[in-house]
Amino acid sequence: MPASKIREFFLAGENNTLQLSKRFAQHISSPLIIWLEGDLGAGKTTFTRGLLNALGYNGAVKSPTYNIVETYFFNGFNLNHFDLYRFQSPEEWLDAGLDELITANSINLIEWPQLGGDLAPPADIILNITISSSGRTVQINAVTAHGINILNKIIE
Repeated sequence: MPASKIREFFLAGENNTLQLSKRFAQHISSPLIIWLEGDLGAGKTTFTRGLLNALGYNGAVKSPTYNIVETYFFNGFNLNHFDLYRFQSPEEWLDAGLDELITANSINLIEWPQLGGDLAPPADIILNITISSSGRTVQINAVTAHGINILNKIIE
């Protein structure tokens, strides 16, 4: 098991969040699981929107709080944006059949992953976004070899 690698960035505003997601878009590849952690309004969906836009998606991007998942199709892979905020129990992951969306050709962003308990797939990268009076701080924790490889490219 590789050691994890952690980096922290300060994001003064939404444009900084979009720039970070653009850097991710340049280096991610499937299969990949990214957990998006942070309070309501921290910027998890903003990060996702920036990532999708940088990958070439031009439609509206909203948090899938009521749908649980939105899937976006690209050439060679799918990007699944999960939002588990409304989960009452981890078993809802299985009840909704979400495991079927986690494939070798998918990139998966999971908001509120802790609500999926042990049933949510383990992360390659964990983005934890915290709000401060002057902006946001994002801590990126790469916890697999694939995640560390991506983080190394992002911070080059």
